[in-house]
Amino acid sequence: MRGAAPGAIYARCNSTLPVTAVSRARPAEGTRLRLLYVSHSLPPLGAPLENVGGIQRAALGLHEALERVPGLRRHDLMLRTSWAATHRRVPFFLARLLATLSARVRRERIDAVLFSSMVTGAVLAVLGSRLRAAGVRTAVIPHGHDVILPFGPYQHVVRAALRQADLVLPFSRATADACAARGADLARLHRIPCGVAEAVFHPPADRRAARRALLAELGLELPDDALLLVAVGRHERRKGFHWFAEAVLPRLPGHAHLLLAGEGRLTPVLRELASRPALRGRLHLLGVVDDARLARLYQGGDLFVMPNIPVPGDMEGLGIVMLEAGASGLPVIAADLDGIRDVVAEGVNGWLVPAGDDAAFAAAIVAAARDGRRLERQRARAVAHVARHFSWAGAAARVADLLATPVRAG
Repeated sequence: MRGAAPGAIYARCNSTLPVTAVSRARPAEGTRLRLLYVSHSLPPLGAPLENVGGIQRAALGLHEALERVPGLRRHDLMLRTSWAATHRRVPFFLARLLATLSARVRRERIDAVLFSSMVTGAVLAVLGSRLRAAGVRTAVIPHGHDVILPFGPYQHVVRAALRQADLVLPFSRATADACAARGADLARLHRIPCGVAEAVFHPPADRRAARRALLAELGLELPDDALLLVAVGRHERRKGFHWFAEAVLPRLPGHAHLLLAGEGRLTPVLRELASRPALRGRLHLLGVVDDARLARLYQGGDLFVMPNIPVPGDMEGLGIVMLEAGASGLPVIAADLDGIRDVVAEGVNGWLVPAGDDAAFAAAIVAAARDGRRLERQRARAVAHVARHFSWAGAAARVADLLATPVRAG
């Protein structure tokens, strides 16, 4: 998709028929909801590592699950782009939405439009009343940062869009609160469950073998008692990786190692930290990894850490990587912050510690790792907790049920 003209970034497809046929065909027998799924968050086809993040994983997971909802026919209107090109290409995509969305809805007799983020949902500030007048239901899935981005004109649009949406469907209470603070009607706010790719992220048959295989794959020769801490995410300030490496890792016993997957603006800072004598050989920067290696990373680790820190104008909407870790049997130690609280059930799939408290983080890690039998019990609890409470199938069914209700008046 690189270098495509603005019109070419507009990925249009239907799960059953080509677009040209869909616009003229009658719905399949049993279809009760024609849903147009609008997203700017998908990576280019065949290049999943070009755009990796929580919003992207959520957009993909829900997109696939909606395909399996009985009685729902999903139509797609998507921008597939690399992360590096997103900010350049999204304005063209939004302009195209504003110009063509209403006509497409009429042509394909769409019943409801679901926007996979607040970025695409922003067009409701202009199109919301027009779609509602046509009897089309609208819903937006806000994630967190896409709601609170501290840019005045954008905030004005977000407030208008939230007032126009028939449904606002956040994954966490923290994001719901951010939406409510910007004028979203509480009666239209419904928190839906996030999900995890169970086919990819699951416990290993033999964790010791998985650990040995992971270390061999990474080329690390570590002692048997090495404590493998796993962290995954973009290297941004709110993720707190730089803080953890500088303030927490030196407090831990010398056999503790941090395996950090991801890249971002703070990668140079982390590389400098990794070169310091106190952290050399203990902070391992793995770069961006595909799902197969990520699954092996979860399966071979001992604990997952989510060391977020407060950053004005930013927030952690949920933290889907914690669900992936839990589904793989990796307990979580995380900052007591934002949407993270909706993932971690204290003492079940992990533990929450005060954000930015290096002593508390270190103490929690040492306590969790001290008793091997207790840690094994926590692994089983983490797997069960994620399976019970977080499912893309459940999220898709909930979205479909909400969108199948009559459109609000007025």
